[in-house]
Amino acid sequence: MNQAYRRDRRRLIEALQAGGVNDLAILHAFDAIPRHLFVPDAVRHRSYEDVALPLGYGQTISRPGAHALHLGLAGLSGEERVLEIGTGSGYQTALLSQLAGHVYSVETVTELADLAAERLGQLGLANVTLRVGDGSTGWPEEAPFDVILCGAAAPRVPAALVHQLSAGGRLIIPVGDDEGQELLRVTLEHDGSLREETVDVARFVPLKGEQGW
Repeated sequence: MNQAYRRDRRRLIEALQAGGVNDLAILHAFDAIPRHLFVPDAVRHRSYEDVALPLGYGQTISRPGAHALHLGLAGLSGEERVLEIGTGSGYQTALLSQLAGHVYSVETVTELADLAAERLGQLGLANVTLRVGDGSTGWPEEAPFDVILCGAAAPRVPAALVHQLSAGGRLIIPVGDDEGQELLRVTLEHDGSLREETVDVARFVPLKGEQGW
């Protein structure tokens, strides 16, 4: 690997630690997955800055700090079945592959899904399954999921995603519009009730589809 990328990646991990990320499994995932492989050539020199970067097709790759927050909220132990809504570049998919048992990821833009599949294949990540489709309705054929991570903002919590949670499962999703968004963690309790927590303010692209915008 290019030594400059290695140094930059180490600085990113140190910055995440300084920002309060102390889960060793999450930090190891950031160390194991080369972010520069998942960003366009034009912005590759910024791969290890803690910033969002454009992917084209109206999409972005979130800043690493946001990925770290979402991974922490997911509370992964290594055995979970995870559904990711919005494959995008495939970077978060790759991070999840280091932390979960199997990752199912849905992307609405065919071109992005194809690029992500190529990158994930180059890394030999065997515990990832991709599809192109409407992420707002989830992946009912593979449900239930222990964790669902949504990388785009919905107008409200999609009922389809809640219905695809296992007992004790967590849905991490931004909700809102251009005027304001909140990052929520919705937990399906074992008694069938829902517990909704507001975690932070958020700024994501809109979730497109039947239960999105």
